Amino acid sequence: MFLCSISSAFPPASFTQTDCWDALEQFGQKRGLSDRSMGLLEKILSGDSGIDQRSFALGRPETIFQMDAQQLNEAFEIHAPALASEALREALDQAEITASELDALFVCTCTGYLCPGVSSHVAERLGLRSDVYLQDLVGLGCGAAIPLMRAADGFLKTSDRELRVATISVEICSACFYIDDDPGVLISLCLFGDGASASIWNNLSKSGLWCAHDFQSVHRPEHREKIRFVNAQGRLRNQLHRSVPKLAAGAVGELFSKVHLKPDVVLAHTGGRDVLTALAPVFDEESLPHSEKILRKYGNVSSPSVMLALESCLTQPSNKQQLWLTSFGAGFSAHGCHLTKLT
Repeated sequence: MFLCSISSAFPPASFTQTDCWDALEQFGQKRGLSDRSMGLLEKILSGDSGIDQRSFALGRPETIFQMDAQQLNEAFEIHAPALASEALREALDQAEITASELDALFVCTCTGYLCPGVSSHVAERLGLRSDVYLQDLVGLGCGAAIPLMRAADGFLKTSDRELRVATISVEICSACFYIDDDPGVLISLCLFGDGASASIWNNLSKSGLWCAHDFQSVHRPEHREKIRFVNAQGRLRNQLHRSVPKLAAGAVGELFSKVHLKPDVVLAHTGGRDVLTALAPVFDEESLPHSEKILRKYGNVSSPSVMLALESCLTQPSNKQQLWLTSFGAGFSAHGCHLTKLT
């Protein structure tokens, strides 16, 4: 399949890590967090975590922590479709097509649940045709963007006539903020932000377009409990183990060892500073600059992150011809694919 456009959207409310510490310092004390927990939060949010700021659709952190499970669910129902629609509108404008010209819409998210899914709400907001194929992927966590692309690729191969599809990764991570003394929960509070990425793809090759191909996946269910959401009194609570950077490097390394075309650029899910540090040696690189840029500007935005890195890469003039994308997360799973520029 061939990339026609890519765009992103973020909530207007953006907060520095210092802003987050100010809010958590007050709220953590009210909730009776231990001195050790408060010290961990201060260390991450007041130091160089690789993140400068994050965007929260639900507003200021102290407001989020006062919301109950019902209010958080309702906030996701409002903000996920809105942010997804904003990103898709821009992608459609870039591709110079209208929403009525789309034949399918694929959406992934893991930070809330809607039935019918986010795709139904976006289709209504943007006026997609009533016969458009809609598919929502849930439960794939931070790694979902590449499996989403793979699903879209499968749809595009169902016909010889020209088809156009949109993919949207959207996460309202602030609707999943949870606070207790667990180190993984506290680290999650310091990493995640909200955002959406939308892309338009078709099945007709054309010089200058990027072709997505050679999709790969690896699953390690024996590590499922190392990174996942659990239900905590109706709220989503992130379970995050300290071994995740090593797990990510191992799983992604397994995928990369099977790559036949050496990429000019590797674009990875942002994860966190420690994750990117663990990943870079897998590719014989000192750093992953586009992923680091997205992490610093937006934090870990979960599934949209790798697509944000792709957008960052494509907005810079370059003679690069081979890109390799990788995402990873709940499962434990990792995914990869090539993007080759057509000449």
